[in-house]
Amino acid sequence: MTDPSNYVRTREQGSRDVSYPDAPEPLAVPVYDNHAHLEIEDGVGLSLDEQLSRAGEVGVIGVVQAGGDIESSRWSAWAAASHPRVLAAVAIHPNEAPAYAAAGRLDEAIGVIDELAAQPRVRAIGETGLDFFRTDESGQPTQFESFEAHIALAKTHGLAMQIHDRDAHDAVLATLERVGAPEKTVFHCFSGDEAMARIAAEEGYYLSFAGNVTFKNAQNLRDALRVTPRERILVETDAPFLTPTPHRGRPNAPYLIPVTVRFLAQELGVDLDELCAQIAANTLEVYGPFED
Repeated sequence: MTDPSNYVRTREQGSRDVSYPDAPEPLAVPVYDNHAHLEIEDGVGLSLDEQLSRAGEVGVIGVVQAGGDIESSRWSAWAAASHPRVLAAVAIHPNEAPAYAAAGRLDEAIGVIDELAAQPRVRAIGETGLDFFRTDESGQPTQFESFEAHIALAKTHGLAMQIHDRDAHDAVLATLERVGAPEKTVFHCFSGDEAMARIAAEEGYYLSFAGNVTFKNAQNLRDALRVTPRERILVETDAPFLTPTPHRGRPNAPYLIPVTVRFLAQELGVDLDELCAQIAANTLEVYGPFED
């Protein structure tokens, strides 16, 4: 097995502006980034230490690093074991599950996730779920199989679960109801509407809002935010993706969390410091302490 610390992915740049935005004003009350992919290089490329340093300077004191296949999950577990401000989520992404199944390796891949989940700084199974946008009907049975296996792993290891849900809201909710959700279930980069947020609140799920809540065409997310109980709100970057307005299209990173948090506070009409304190408490409730 190769050294996971050497693993890196590069995001296709195209004609985008790949320079990182200036750092926002620091938060007075620190928060955490609920979900990021720091193994992906974008723009000029920042090392993990540089990412964490920049984040800390603006009041983002921890990151949940999420995996989506065997390699990135191993990297996530390595990053968490190596850095006190990183916790890991490990999983086979729903869009990766059909490819593993086609190669006859899905059981093997889930077995690797099972092994990684036993590590003390792996605190979540994720991102797992259903994606009917990028996977057609032929691959959907495998997504269900993988999703249910990941739910079982989260329960077995007593871990939180981070859900990827794209164009599959009803199916995700129905699956959670049918097989039973883990005690701490998080909808990463929540993409539903007010009605779905109300259902999530009734079930005790956590909703994690990313930079796309700031996009002009995302009124559904803002409506969902307003009906989500404060004790169920998390915030994330999904870095290097979903960079908040006014930096949309440029590389995202944990140090930009303050942009999204300030937007959330404004939308909710609440005190910024109070919201930050609530988000931080919610994060620790889901994942436990970052520093041992």
